[in-house]
Amino acid sequence: MHIRTPAVLRAALAAAGLAAAAGAAAQADLILTNGKIATMAKDGEFVQAIAVRDGKVLAAGSNAQVLKLKRKTTQVIDAHGRTVIPGLNDSHLHVIREGLNYNMELRWDGVTSLKRALAMLKEQAARTPDGQWVKVVGGWNEWQFEEKRLPTLEEINAAVPDKPVFILYLYGLGFLNKKGIATLGYDRNTQYKDGEVELDANGQPTGKLIAKPNALILYSTLAQTNKLGHDDQVNSTLQFYRELNRLGVTSAIDAGGGFQNYPDDYGVSLELARQGKLTVRTAYYLFAQQAGKELDDFQRWLGMTHPKQNDHMLYPNGFSAEGGGENLVASAADFENFLEPRPDLPASMESDLEPVVSLLVKNRWPFRLHATYGESIARDLDVIEKVNAQTPLNGLRFIIDHGETISDAELARIKKLGGGIAVQDRMHFQGESYWKRYGEQTRQMPPIRKMLAQGIPVGLGTDGTRVSSYNPWPSVYWAVTGKTAGGMPIWQDGDRLSRYEALKLITTGSAWMSGEEKVKGTLQRGQYADFVVLPQDYFGMDAEGIKRLESVLTVVNGKVVYGAGEYAPLAPALPAVSPAWSPVAAYGGYQKQ
Repeated sequence: MHIRTPAVLRAALAAAGLAAAAGAAAQADLILTNGKIATMAKDGEFVQAIAVRDGKVLAAGSNAQVLKLKRKTTQVIDAHGRTVIPGLNDSHLHVIREGLNYNMELRWDGVTSLKRALAMLKEQAARTPDGQWVKVVGGWNEWQFEEKRLPTLEEINAAVPDKPVFILYLYGLGFLNKKGIATLGYDRNTQYKDGEVELDANGQPTGKLIAKPNALILYSTLAQTNKLGHDDQVNSTLQFYRELNRLGVTSAIDAGGGFQNYPDDYGVSLELARQGKLTVRTAYYLFAQQAGKELDDFQRWLGMTHPKQNDHMLYPNGFSAEGGGENLVASAADFENFLEPRPDLPASMESDLEPVVSLLVKNRWPFRLHATYGESIARDLDVIEKVNAQTPLNGLRFIIDHGETISDAELARIKKLGGGIAVQDRMHFQGESYWKRYGEQTRQMPPIRKMLAQGIPVGLGTDGTRVSSYNPWPSVYWAVTGKTAGGMPIWQDGDRLSRYEALKLITTGSAWMSGEEKVKGTLQRGQYADFVVLPQDYFGMDAEGIKRLESVLTVVNGKVVYGAGEYAPLAPALPAVSPAWSPVAAYGGYQKQ
């Protein structure tokens, strides 16, 4: 009896799949040829071509095999030997909120010098109309700058003396220029719980806002600045989704956010979804806003929506409710402000959290919990275990978000309960701050290697757009190199992930967070046809170049949503950025200068 080798068997199975596709007369809508296409079904598996029909992968194989599925109307695109990967899926991104604000924000994401950042601030102020704010809202830190320092208040005031300015630095600090202080009316009597308005020797605000450690002072100040009108919010959302497509993002899981109220602040995204215009598949969690009234929120939302309610006209799971979180109750939040000591959660946390978790579990709503420190996670798990004893989770998915200092014991508890963990590159942006406060670390933070060794589902993401950048590639770079934005190595050699492992976490790994790991994240027959053509070979290029990667062609649901260079004519046109003075109109999105 002849026994086939595994390689021959794999080839036979691939051929059988292609034959089945052809036999069913399932000819392709789109075919991509001449690529180095990473199927991500296994490490090192690449094919030449991929065929798409009805938004799903029809076949993957050699050029000759796949081109047999071509018909007269098939769109054929030549990858010219470029590397092709499944679309990136951010497991924790505040995409809906940023869509409403993107066109109003001057982004310092990726800017390489403070000199250039201040020049952009000055240039933007000159084009900003009177009565409007100039805002820098997250996604940067001092370590990305050549100067390795923050701007001074004197520099900010010199750059912009006549328009109000607000600059957000991670979740720790905010900066107002003198015009901004006057516009808000902040004075020696302005006070915030858990925050400080810094005063000078004369008792007047300097312009520095300090979170201690809760970021409410920063969020509340930001909420008092200008907002875009409806039409500009629609334009802003379209522009931000296209920017994500440019960076290779085809799916995102929205974790809610402060001052993001449901359903009001979801209206623009919902409107575009029902028109079939959102180009990133979005699964969103609902974030309770009012401390002490969180249970009321979730009880109300149970009658308004439900998990997997898809409102997108064209894409499966194009715009879907997913569950509750990342803020289930305010008392469970432990802000990752490493400029301040670790906060202890209040004694009331358990009694606040239990009824909300119980409600969600009884109604089969997945949920997620923001938790940075192991001490907080241990108490969260006490509550989840108590609820589970009364109403078994029985496969209901829950997510611990962040988990920088999670312990081995807590990992074992999450594994036993069937939970997952969404990790982000916050230590890429804050590693230096953490080491300055707590000393040099030898344990991987978050301990991704231990999570994977225990078989816990792990999704990679950014936590963009305030504490980190929305660009997924610095997150992939951090996973591969273990380095901060300032180039400081913070992981041991054995902790760094391979290129395949890192990409797996931000494709199939993240898909677990929305229950889609069986249909999203690989380029195999039957999977969603979401893929990205890269200008360099991610698998073989110098690691330092990974953080600067972007797409030259992005396909979602089998349709081109972004193209650059020769592929630009294939993408649908976007309306001009509005308002015309928007920083996005002048600078675009993520910077490389």
